[in-house]
Amino acid sequence: MAFPELKNDRLIKALLRQPTDTTPVWIMRQAGRYLPEYRETRKAAGGFLDLCKNRELACEVTLQPLRRFNLDAAILFSDILTIPDAMGLGLYFSEGEGPKFERPLRSKADIDHLAVPDPTEKLRYVSDAISLVRKELDGAVPLIGFSGSPWTLSTYMVEGGSSKDYRHVKGMMYENPASMHRLLDILAQSVAAYLNAQIEAGAQALMIFDTWGGILTPETYRSFSLDYMQQILSLLHRQYDGQTIPVTLFTKAGSQWIEMIADTGCDAVGLDWTIDIDEARRRVGDKVALQGNLDPCTLYASPEVIRNAVKDIITKYGPGAGHVFNLGHGIHPAVNPDHLAVLIDAVHEFGHAIRQQPGSSG
Repeated sequence: MAFPELKNDRLIKALLRQPTDTTPVWIMRQAGRYLPEYRETRKAAGGFLDLCKNRELACEVTLQPLRRFNLDAAILFSDILTIPDAMGLGLYFSEGEGPKFERPLRSKADIDHLAVPDPTEKLRYVSDAISLVRKELDGAVPLIGFSGSPWTLSTYMVEGGSSKDYRHVKGMMYENPASMHRLLDILAQSVAAYLNAQIEAGAQALMIFDTWGGILTPETYRSFSLDYMQQILSLLHRQYDGQTIPVTLFTKAGSQWIEMIADTGCDAVGLDWTIDIDEARRRVGDKVALQGNLDPCTLYASPEVIRNAVKDIITKYGPGAGHVFNLGHGIHPAVNPDHLAVLIDAVHEFGHAIRQQPGSSG
């Protein structure tokens, strides 16, 4: 399917460390519960999974924040647990409790029964939604596709849902590392196939969310999380239809490992709020772009405080290419949408000003 040329390519340029007129901005979970229109659509859908699997409604909620805000990207509305759901683990959502699986993986036999799902079959609804969003965007801004990392997916699959101590998945990792590596390899292959299907459907940038990588030790992070994200990078079609598809890796609470993350060959490293962005830039140099990294709770503050916090991050990053503004994690459901509008306008204002300074050509 042929899509129109991008009218706003700031995000793609920034991820590839090319000059932009201002700092691009998008927000993790920008299509979410803080928007009243999203809550209405979700209620009409009948449930969260029903919303994810209905391409028209998934398209609608993907586009909702772009109608309100001057964002520089859309991100597909979906969930990181689509792959384990397609593997038949019985994903369901309990109100107020988050995702759960009816059949968690607790043994070698459980893992041996897994297979890489065909993304054109059980995950076709995701590709269909991407194609529809691209059509509706009409080239206004790029569309980001995404997946959870193998380690993060495995935590939910082995624990059976969210966890406070990760005793089952860490227990398997230490006691039966061969089975854990087998699971992670299957997931790496699955994520790569899934993301390649997203590229083919129209995704113009990709992000891998390693939400729980930060619970690992330095040694286990490398062998049980980062190595598998690097495997995915090696399998992706990062040149497609004449375009470069930039990839961002984000490990929450992983700021101590940003050099290792940058060395994977990714295009950008996502940062949470536990590191100053000037320190991150100093440590990785010009190897990758950086995405981040405002504390999401800042959006509960006054517009003046929000503007000052935005200015601080943009000033710390400094002139030159390669910064995508974002929160350090997802936007909270109780945030006033008007406060997000203040943030976005401030990013463009201060980002434009710093691009006029010497050294801003990249």
